[in-house]
Amino acid sequence: MKPDIHPTYRPVVFRDRSGDLTLLTRSTATSDATIELDGVTYPVIDVDVSSASHPFWTGRGRVVDSEGRVERFRRRYGSDA
Repeated sequence: MKPDIHPTYRPVVFRDRSGDLTLLTRSTATSDATIELDGVTYPVIDVDVSSASHPFWTGRGRVVDSEGRVERFRRRYGSDA
């Protein structure tokens, strides 16, 4: 690899506040905010959705459209279409 062309790859914490989940992993993402885990300070990146808060993984999903796409198309454009 060529020196000085790649971003720094370091430990980073991704945090989902709504799901109360913190995930320590390595990333090139940067942040000015920090968090302390097990006595070590890491940069923290807040995410909107994770497996702890996504409706598919939590089972708290809701049906947005109970009518299928084909039926909606037929209703809108007629059953002959």
